[in-house]
Amino acid sequence: MSTPSLQQRVRRSIEREALIPVGSTVLAAVSGGSDSVALLRLLLELAPGLGFTVAGVGHVNHGLRGTASEGDEAFCRGLALRLALPIEVRRRDAAALALAHRTSIEVAAREARYAALAEMAARLGADLIATGHTRDDQAETFLLRLLRGAGSSGLSGIRPRRGAVVRPLLETRRQELRRYLRSIGQPFRDDASNRDTAIPRNWVRHRLLPLLARRLNGDIVEVLARQAGGLRDESALLDQMAEEAAGMVAAPRRGGAIELNGPALLALPPAVARRLARQALGRLAGGRFLGANHVEAVLELAAGGRLRGAADLPGVRVERIGSSVVLYSRGRAPGRSLGPFNYAIAVPGRLEVPECGCAIEARRRRTSGQRAASQVVRGDCDVAVIDAASARGGLAVRSRRPGDWIRPLGLQGRKKLQDVLVDRKVPRGERDRVPLVVDGNDRVLWVAGHVVSHDARVTDSTRSMVVLKLIRNAEEGDEA
Repeated sequence: MSTPSLQQRVRRSIEREALIPVGSTVLAAVSGGSDSVALLRLLLELAPGLGFTVAGVGHVNHGLRGTASEGDEAFCRGLALRLALPIEVRRRDAAALALAHRTSIEVAAREARYAALAEMAARLGADLIATGHTRDDQAETFLLRLLRGAGSSGLSGIRPRRGAVVRPLLETRRQELRRYLRSIGQPFRDDASNRDTAIPRNWVRHRLLPLLARRLNGDIVEVLARQAGGLRDESALLDQMAEEAAGMVAAPRRGGAIELNGPALLALPPAVARRLARQALGRLAGGRFLGANHVEAVLELAAGGRLRGAADLPGVRVERIGSSVVLYSRGRAPGRSLGPFNYAIAVPGRLEVPECGCAIEARRRRTSGQRAASQVVRGDCDVAVIDAASARGGLAVRSRRPGDWIRPLGLQGRKKLQDVLVDRKVPRGERDRVPLVVDGNDRVLWVAGHVVSHDARVTDSTRSMVVLKLIRNAEEGDEA
């Protein structure tokens, strides 16, 4: 039996994971490196047979490497021109963003990159964003998270699909992609910073993985990547069990805080208790890394053990009050004003909103009618369902502005947004952090986590819906 070609294996990955449905339009995220350039060329080869379209090329210039960054941008522009594809370029100062948000340059660059790619996808009318993550990236991520003390959620690695972002090359090795590019005479950029072993990912790539391959298992990349896949399935089950248990253990408090009933938390199976504590931390941590030691600190406080009073964790203050454990965000001081934000969001798509420490996910659903909509929401304030007709002019996520109003679902008249937030008991210092989903005419369709507009409601005549979900940031980092 002949060995499947690279193209055949990538096609099988796309079909097995249902990454790119027939009729989809895809934006290829291209940095200029071998992985992303190979991704673009493979997508163009596979598109006719799989029935999708490559909308164009998306490139983000983070300005971190001076003339080299300018060279990457010029290369990507030239590549798009030769392939007769549109290209969208965004420039983001990753170093300045890291300073402003008090995070690492790597985290700031990643968040800026995905936000920029979502903007570019919306401009080009793309449903999906494809990135060039490989089997090697999966193994590196697994080791990085293991060494940093991640739990099973973090060790489940890079997902084949996350919102509108798809990763068709996760079953493919980096060396295969370079051989492919050489075979078709396609040049690529070589980022010299990838050889800097002072950067943890590069140290894992160039030092640790080769050492493990020599001393323990020559196929170590495959072993680690398979392990990540197995843990992803187990993590999904634990997430479901923790969400079901949360109704008996967790309760919201004023100011966005979360109260956990200590005895009820400790009565859960340990794995479920740890996952529930991790989820609660993740809602408040603003995307910061959460390790197993941070989760154990919450459980230690619940048990009244060594940590009897309080603990300061990444972005979160945790206090024991009576028999309860209360978690609240310390990412910003109460009452501190925030700069305004306004981001386009693709449908389907996922948009990170760093100013709010959250993400908004949008996806289409063809099932029609009010009954179907109520089944999707099931009383969850962090999910809203709107008529897809409301999104025809495009959607955006922004902060509040003077004069904003909404017509709440079920009411006949308008209501000032200020009054809505007061009625919902949103503290004054948190109101600028509430994301608003607006249509192409800047009309508020959803006050995320609170109220959906009556004008965007699903009716019995609705033929297509958009499901919007507010996602409080949990540990999902290191996806490069």
